[in-house]
Amino acid sequence: MSAALPETDRRTTSTLRVGVAIVALALGGFAIGTTEFVTMGVLPDIAAGVGVDIPSAGHLISAYALGVVLGAPVLAALSARLPRRAVLVGLMAAFLVGNTLTALAPGYRTLLVARFLTGLPHGAYFGVASLVAASLVAPHLRGRAVSSVMLGLAVSLVAGVPAATWLGQNLGWRSAYWTVALLAALTVAAVLALVPSTPGRREASIRGELGALRRPQVLLTLSVGIVGFGGVFALYSYIAPVATDVAGLSRGTVPLVLLAYGVGGVVGTALGGRLADLALFRSLVGTLVVLGVLLAGVALTSPWAPALFAGAFLVSVAASVLAICLQMRLMETAGEAQMLGAALNHSALNVANALGAWFGGLVIAAGLGFRAPSVLGAGLAAAGLVPLAVSAMLRRRAPGRPGARHARSAAPHAGEPERAGSRVSAA
Repeated sequence: MSAALPETDRRTTSTLRVGVAIVALALGGFAIGTTEFVTMGVLPDIAAGVGVDIPSAGHLISAYALGVVLGAPVLAALSARLPRRAVLVGLMAAFLVGNTLTALAPGYRTLLVARFLTGLPHGAYFGVASLVAASLVAPHLRGRAVSSVMLGLAVSLVAGVPAATWLGQNLGWRSAYWTVALLAALTVAAVLALVPSTPGRREASIRGELGALRRPQVLLTLSVGIVGFGGVFALYSYIAPVATDVAGLSRGTVPLVLLAYGVGGVVGTALGGRLADLALFRSLVGTLVVLGVLLAGVALTSPWAPALFAGAFLVSVAASVLAICLQMRLMETAGEAQMLGAALNHSALNVANALGAWFGGLVIAAGLGFRAPSVLGAGLAAAGLVPLAVSAMLRRRAPGRPGARHARSAAPHAGEPERAGSRVSAA
């Protein structure tokens, strides 16, 4: 009979299993981030390949975003009762099919449908993956676990998107989506092999899950994401002309500005988890204030190239912290419908993407110049403080903060072990 492992070895083994499980979940985030943003890099190639102009090809980005907005709440609500690992595999398999259809699409209309279908599992995957990651660790580490999953999305901006864009430009735009399909297949295998099996909520119902949308705190947090985060996209959508027309940089320098933004996202995602664990609501307020100041700073200093690089990096850091804090806040306030809460964050951010780009385009079209979207962004960040202030007042009036109690007790409700030392069950 073999001797039992010492307690230290058992803790090390448990920590290692948690780590590799979270890496498997983050790989899915890497694949999703790559497909979401690579379309922007190969847009001219797609337009030429399917015989449309670039503005029409731009609708492919909108179609994907629409899929995210609609798919996140619907799929999260429908799958709440199912085993979570099976849901993750199913969502990533659907994502694989969507990217395969994108790579095979014979024309513009079928490509448009394929991009919409590819976007459907996006938010639900992050919602389920965030909940699974949070269930694997002790309560005081859940923010870091969720941010580790989201780190895959951040890293995709630094590595996945540039690599897939290079492939698309040199081997044909379809190769970019074949690459993402391969990443999706690897994620399916990794989740099956490394992520522990966890049950769904058997008592969940579609009506009960969607009932989270009636919670004032959930709606207020979504408003913060849509309005406050819209300021980030007002700048990001027009970062290329800011670099060339305002800072006087060459077109070849634009990828370096985007690289600075991507590195900031990695730093901010890692930092966001720690801040969320330390003081979630205060971090949310402080980050939104800092984001508004940074966006105003970019508007003032962007004619100086070094300041633009620094501004892109710092705005991305703050934006990524904000995204993690919003994710955790929605999981906290959604009560038993935590999966839906986490998924809704991605719906809100995609709405923010559309609104930020649209409003930014309006101020440019009005003749206010390419620095105007950053000014607008600062205003949107400030406006995001309004629903946050209302949320704070409601928190003070709610004795005991029931949302927080739901967040702390999420693992037991889901049928998962309570003790941190036994967070991972056999796969």
